[in-house]
Amino acid sequence: MPSAFIWRRLHSLAGLWLVVYLILHLLTNSQAGLFIGDDGQGFIHGVNSIHELPYLPLIEILVLAVPILIHLIWGVKYALRANYNSIGGNGHTPYLPEFPRNRAYTWQRITSWLLVLGIIAHVIHMRVIEYPLSSQIGSEHVYAVRVHTDEGLYTLAERIGAKIYDKEQISTLKQKNDQADHSSSPSSSHIEKQNQVQHQQWIAMLEKRPLGANEVIVEANNFGTVELLMVRDTFKMPIMLVLYTLLVLFACFHAFNGLWTLMITWGITLTQRSQRLMRYLCNTLMVIVAGMGLSAIWLTYWINLKQ
Repeated sequence: MPSAFIWRRLHSLAGLWLVVYLILHLLTNSQAGLFIGDDGQGFIHGVNSIHELPYLPLIEILVLAVPILIHLIWGVKYALRANYNSIGGNGHTPYLPEFPRNRAYTWQRITSWLLVLGIIAHVIHMRVIEYPLSSQIGSEHVYAVRVHTDEGLYTLAERIGAKIYDKEQISTLKQKNDQADHSSSPSSSHIEKQNQVQHQQWIAMLEKRPLGANEVIVEANNFGTVELLMVRDTFKMPIMLVLYTLLVLFACFHAFNGLWTLMITWGITLTQRSQRLMRYLCNTLMVIVAGMGLSAIWLTYWINLKQ
């Protein structure tokens, strides 16, 4: 078989898996906004279930990063060769903007470029800049993120079992830790020395991200709780509301329009009737999944977790 044929099939299969992942990802996120009154417990449980998977870094690489790279690299190749026939008519190339599928073809290529930028920014934001820090105290792992203060943060943190540290509290903890180190005895037991090391690492975790005005560190004994507070903090910023709304809309259109074409590529929907029915199904799924994503963006802070 020609290599182009094989890569095109790999590209479409990777895209199919990314559609499934998008549904699962936005389904989990929607629980932070749609489950009014449960303080995001559905989101916390879902995130903790994922975070507790064995070999999670390997799973993220093989099951997520590799399909994204395959779909992205081959998709960029398609986008570079694309001949748009619903915009930019110049009289020398076909220009047929009145046909919906031509417009869909054009937007599939436009959203591919926008998603490359959006996904890279999303990964940098959530997985690098604001990704929860972790430390170990005794037999317990603790996690921490930096968020902006607001009136509802303290009451919410108390309800979901999170602790809040401001700059002064962290400074006081560091001073007490330094004094304890100086007063420790050389004859301290191995366990006492280990506890001191862990306490130092815990203080270092709290200090790792410098705090600006109206910023604090929130800490919890599970990953999902601090992830919820990070998402809540992100979606109370107007600029993030706009950017993530666009990202969700672009991703859902690209995913489900791509799903419609995938069914033709693999010879599943060949008749006009089957393609029409599949289009209705894909459009319905597009609306539902986009609604889940938008609910997480617009309802998490402003409706469900503001107080």
